[in-house]
Amino acid sequence: MDSTQLIVTIGGLILLAFVGWFFFLAPHQTVAAVSSSAGVQQVDITVKGGYSPNVIEVEHGKPVQLNFYRDEEGTCSEELLLPDFNIRRDLAPYKTTAIEFLPQQAGTFEFTCGMHMLRGSLVVK
Repeated sequence: MDSTQLIVTIGGLILLAFVGWFFFLAPHQTVAAVSSSAGVQQVDITVKGGYSPNVIEVEHGKPVQLNFYRDEEGTCSEELLLPDFNIRRDLAPYKTTAIEFLPQQAGTFEFTCGMHMLRGSLVVK
C-alpha cells in the first residue's frame, strides 16, 4: 500500500467515525412540553438540518401540540412522519406547522423526515 492509498483509507475511516458519532452518539437536546392554560402541552421545534430540540418529553393522556418551524428549503425536511400516531405532514418552508394529537400510552416514539435521515424522539411519561 503506497502513501496515497494509506491517506485515503485513514481519511475514510475518520469520516466514517464522524458519521457514526453524529447519528448515534452526539448529545441530544431535550425539552419538556409546556402546558397552556387550555391544558395543551406545546413545544416549538425548529427544522434546519435536523430537529431542535430533538427529544421532546410530554405526559400521556394530555393533548400535545408540536409546532414545527421549517427554517430551510431542503427536500429532506419537507415531510414529517410520526408513524406510531399515524401522522404524516408536509412542512412548508419558512412556516410553522402545528401537529396535534393525544398520546394515550407511555413510551418513546420516533419522528423522522420522509427520508428517515432527520430523527427525533417523543418521550411520553
